[in-house]
Amino acid sequence: MMTATMKTIASLVLVIVLGAVVLGAAVVAAEPPTNAPGRQTEVSIRGEAFFINGQPTYRGRRWNDHKIEGLLFNSRMVQAIFDDLNTTTRTMWAYPDTQKWDPDRNTREFITAMPAWRKHGLLAVTLNLQGGSPQGYSKEQPWHNSAFRDDGSLRPDFMARLEKVLNKADELGMVVILGLFYFGQDERLKDEAAVKRAVDNALDWLAEKGYRNVLIEVNNECNVRYDHALLQPQRVHELIERVKKHPGRFLAATSYGGGKIPEANVVKVSDFLLLHGNGVNDPARIAEMVRQSRRVEGYRPMPIVFNEDDHYDFDQPRNNFQAAIQEYASWGYFDYRRQGEGYDDGYQSVPVNWGISSPRKKAFFQLLSTITGEKP
Repeated sequence: MMTATMKTIASLVLVIVLGAVVLGAAVVAAEPPTNAPGRQTEVSIRGEAFFINGQPTYRGRRWNDHKIEGLLFNSRMVQAIFDDLNTTTRTMWAYPDTQKWDPDRNTREFITAMPAWRKHGLLAVTLNLQGGSPQGYSKEQPWHNSAFRDDGSLRPDFMARLEKVLNKADELGMVVILGLFYFGQDERLKDEAAVKRAVDNALDWLAEKGYRNVLIEVNNECNVRYDHALLQPQRVHELIERVKKHPGRFLAATSYGGGKIPEANVVKVSDFLLLHGNGVNDPARIAEMVRQSRRVEGYRPMPIVFNEDDHYDFDQPRNNFQAAIQEYASWGYFDYRRQGEGYDDGYQSVPVNWGISSPRKKAFFQLLSTITGEKP
């Protein structure tokens, strides 16, 4: 027989259990419904460091007395989902063996190459839904390479290729710095409303697929030749804020042209800062760029990442890669095909040989392996 005290205790226990059930149900109900598959890789930021699945990148690693833990070494690979919708320029990208362009082959070979990059210590690649110059640098861009239609809706074929790349990155524990817009292609969107819809549609797609290994670069080099004012330096912070307000809770930033220091309106709202080393021939300037960025109004501890630099000298005791590390900034390799070079050279020039197929590529990955301590 239960005493009064025992009945009181039993009642309290029942209340606590029922309360826990109700609370648990409330928590589940509060989460947005999703049919997204389970994902293996999640990127996050704590202070100046990147974390993958709750652990700092390159955990415990130091090199030449410089801290490597928490950095995010990357390579600019923006043509992973490239296609050209302009029939008059499409023939420019023909493969040397078939004399035809094939966007699915391009993505397939990209994915095949990814494990080798990862084994050398590469943790991130920069992609872009509007690509980048398939010639390295271009004054004009008559080709049509955009995952967005003119109204901001998504092109299914581009997104299908992106999904394959993101799935492989997730499997390998890699991060994708995903750019949304590229100058020379942003004019494919008919107006500012279309730009906003493009942002929302891309983020909705990422969230529905459940990707957590993606960092958003609103646009590549916001201070270079954008048609839409919303993508220019004075207003691009509005889109960074738009990304951050999305239910998917993506981390966001934008980048500037080579040697440019981020402006206060962008620094104040960014989760990390993106710098470019193009045109910066002196490694000392790379180091100074990092220091200057940390002095911009609105800066608080956050990662600083070079995700584009076409200077190498990897065999020299001093180069841009090492200068970035010295200031605890991540560095990104940007390689395109120079005049007179062949199919094996460059990662941005289409068609791309995605293998570690040239002396320049090999030198980068060898140094990356040494710095990260990875043994390919």
